[in-house]
Order: sequence, then C-alpha cells, then structure tokens
Amino acid sequence: MSFMRRPTWFAVALTVVGVLVFVRLGMWQLDRAGEKEDLLRRYAAAAAAGVETFGDIPETPPVDAYPRLALHGHFVLDHAYLLDDQSHGGRVGVLVYVPFAPARSDRLVLVGLGFLPKDGGANPHLPPLPSGDTTVRGLYVPPPGVGVRMGGDRLPEQRGPEKTMVYVDLKDIGADLGRLVYPRVLLLDADPGSLYARDWTPAVMPPARHRAYAFQWFTFALAAVVIFFILHRKRRRPTDR
Repeated sequence: MSFMRRPTWFAVALTVVGVLVFVRLGMWQLDRAGEKEDLLRRYAAAAAAGVETFGDIPETPPVDAYPRLALHGHFVLDHAYLLDDQSHGGRVGVLVYVPFAPARSDRLVLVGLGFLPKDGGANPHLPPLPSGDTTVRGLYVPPPGVGVRMGGDRLPEQRGPEKTMVYVDLKDIGADLGRLVYPRVLLLDADPGSLYARDWTPAVMPPARHRAYAFQWFTFALAAVVIFFILHRKRRRPTDR
C-alpha cells in the first residue's frame, strides 16, 4: 500500500512551479557569480597591463574594457568631491575624487585619488595636490553605480573647495564645475608613498555572495519537495488494544 495520499492537481502544480522557479533563480545566481569572477579577472589584468595613450582609445570604451592610461595635464585645484560612507580595512571614511585637465582637451577627467579614513567622524584633511603640470596613471573605468537615488547630493548648495557626495554623478559634477566631464573616471595606481589607500575593485556584489544566494534558492527548492511529501504522507491509524 502506498505511503502517500493522492495529492490534488493544484498541490502538484504549485510544488512543480515552485521548484522550477527556485532552481532557475539558483542557476541565475551561479551565472552571475561566473560573470563577476570574469569581471574581477579582467580588472586585475588591466591593472597590470601596459599604459595606453588617452587619445588612442574610444571616448567611451566597451563596458568590459578597463584601459590603463597615462594623462599629462594639471589638477584643477580647490575642487574635491568626497564620496561618503565608504569603508576600507575596517575603517570608515571617504573616497576622494578631484578634476584633472588633460593637455590639449577642453574637458575634464574626474580622478580617483583613493580612500582616506575619517577622524572622529569628521572628513579627513586632504593632502595638497601638485600645482603644475604633472602626469597621472591609472585605470579608466565607469564611475561607481548610482543605484536608487534617495535625495540628491546638493552640490550647488555646498560651499568651499570640498563637497560631499552620496553617489558619483559625472553630469552633476560637470554642472558644478561649469565644464564638461569625460564619461569615465581615472583611478590612480597604487603608491606606497601616498596617504591614500588605493585598493581598487569593481563596486559589485562578490561572487561568493552570489553563490550563497544560489545555495539559498536551491535549499528552498528542496524544502518545497520535502513539504509536499510531509503534507501528503499517510498517517498511521492508532491500533486498537
């Protein structure tokens, strides 16, 4: 005799659909983990690649290309943009971006100087920048994703040379500077002699977290099957004595 009660078609359909959806979501998370690993490999390879000339690359390179550039020009002094609520090495601080004027160009490049920790909750004191012509080297990458905007940076309302941001919007920064800004940012190479921490990685969810989510979805699929069998198993009748 079967140990299962005959389930309804609705129960079967609901379980099958649930299992398929959960498995599909798990596979999607595994695919995303693979994409992120590929992205991190390309990022690391770009950081170790040779330097290219700024004028030799497209204004907007392919989204999966991260050329390493050397730019000659000068920093636009008295302008700094601090991306707030960042962390590095267990410390809270800011990522510092400053405008840079490449030679023979009427537009600016936003340069990422790196991370500085806050001092007692206050913004850090920024080291001075070179005042003359200089050459900077780094990865030319898309700016950090804006995501869902909750309010605005209110850059025009802030006074002084340093302005705090909650996201990097190059159009807003260009409007604040009164100059056109290139569509990517230059993240400077690491420098042991610099006060800035420059451990650049793409601002994406790490592959390990995607795999954790995949495991979670697969667990839901297994749980749906187990619940189906528990709800439809036959209960033993008590024997008379």
